[in-house]
Amino acid sequence: MSAPAHPPVTWLYVPGDRPERFGKAVASGADVVIIDLEDAVAPARKDEARENAVAYLRERPDGGVLHVRVNDPATARGRDDLAAVAGLADAVRLPKVESTGVLDALTGAPAYALLESAAGIVNAREIAAHPSVAGVALGEQDLASELGITDEQAMNHLRLQVVLAAAAAGLPPVPMSVYPDVKDEAGLLASCRAGRAIGMFGRTAIHPRQIPAIRRAFRPGEEETARAAEIVAAAERAEQAGLGAVALPDGRFVDAPIVARARRTLALARHLAEPPAQAPPTGT
Repeated sequence: MSAPAHPPVTWLYVPGDRPERFGKAVASGADVVIIDLEDAVAPARKDEARENAVAYLRERPDGGVLHVRVNDPATARGRDDLAAVAGLADAVRLPKVESTGVLDALTGAPAYALLESAAGIVNAREIAAHPSVAGVALGEQDLASELGITDEQAMNHLRLQVVLAAAAAGLPPVPMSVYPDVKDEAGLLASCRAGRAIGMFGRTAIHPRQIPAIRRAFRPGEEETARAAEIVAAAERAEQAGLGAVALPDGRFVDAPIVARARRTLALARHLAEPPAQAPPTGT
């Protein structure tokens, strides 16, 4: 199977103790569905949630890309979660990662490390470079609470550190954390666009209604798409003429990384031009 032209845009959490919602989450059109065994599940129902996740992952009746957020892997419950799902999920999401130590014993599915503390941010480069890590993301609510941050510029400073760590490790761009107000579409759009401007890409959602707004926010605009098409067309003309340099109609030259980015922009614009593909109804 060829690699996708772009990373996932939408990631949707679904509580592990609500198995009747698993199929609906897949049918929402989210690029990735994350069965949550951690924050969304009350302590008394965590064993039940794990059993639900295992049963669904074994059958996969609705298809889709399925990740599981386990409990803190430094705890016995988190280790039991990993033992149960790592061989079944497409990836596991590890909360509260603060060092590479917890990553060394991982086997099975690729891991997404969630950085939710000061220690996690300080060690972001080492964590991102670990061979078991397929991606990193921020747990912004926990992080802001620990540090007492209320200023968006201060939070952007932390976000940029993680964006840089992921890029240096050759990982996909960092997706944004959840936007907690599911009714505030305007705020969600503005927040997504601000995140995109500092190098973040895609976003986790806590409700299917957030998915269209996230897709819209990360879809390249008309001007950006037109510019990308101009660059790709110039590159194709240069290739046909046997030229190494790519000249735009206005006389400016662009190099290979700019052309590659333009191709990715066009692919993303095509992907997000239509509503997300809907899975068949599950009857749940």
